[in-house]
Amino acid sequence: MSIALKQVFNKDKTFRPKRKFEPGTQRFELHKRAQASLNSGVDLKAAVQLPSGEDQNDWVAVHVVDFFNRINLIYGTICEFCTERTCPVMSGGPKYEYRWQDDLKYKKPTALPAPQYMNLLMDWIEVQINNEDIFPTSVGVPFPKNFLQICKKILCRLFRVFVHVYIHHFDRIILMGAEAHVNTCYKHFYYFVTELNLIDRKELEPLSKSLCH
Repeated sequence: MSIALKQVFNKDKTFRPKRKFEPGTQRFELHKRAQASLNSGVDLKAAVQLPSGEDQNDWVAVHVVDFFNRINLIYGTICEFCTERTCPVMSGGPKYEYRWQDDLKYKKPTALPAPQYMNLLMDWIEVQINNEDIFPTSVGVPFPKNFLQICKKILCRLFRVFVHVYIHHFDRIILMGAEAHVNTCYKHFYYFVTELNLIDRKELEPLSKSLCH
């Protein structure tokens, strides 16, 4: 990684604090294995496949947290250019508009400026992944029955960050020399969610002409 890119992706730029796995846990070991596969240059399509004998929920949990950290970092690099003036609507071009709903303050889908949507999204995901009832960290504590449904919603919403960044801010990513990093992150994300059928194909349409297809 170049010095310029290290400056772009430094920890001060992270939009939210990173969620980490406890050393010695099964999920930490899976996380290390997934990272080792990526760092070894293995084919991304192969890297996302569930390892033999491993629990799918553990594999999904590791990746959801990892993608949250990575996408959080990507958005953090361009968030100062994503303002209520430049992005008055959370969208992915003229055809796709994303409205926020959380069943708390926003009980109905609500149109919001992109930065406000992103803040609410990252806050919402942080609450989910730090909730021990949803993402248990203790060995032997089972995942809830609706775990995959929750993860599908998280991943679907994280995908919208890619859509917005690619369509509205990719010129900034290019100026930073970070396009290869962002493209690899997107490929990894795309192969993972399609390998395990975690996002509806219709949701993936905004980037359907991307390098992954």
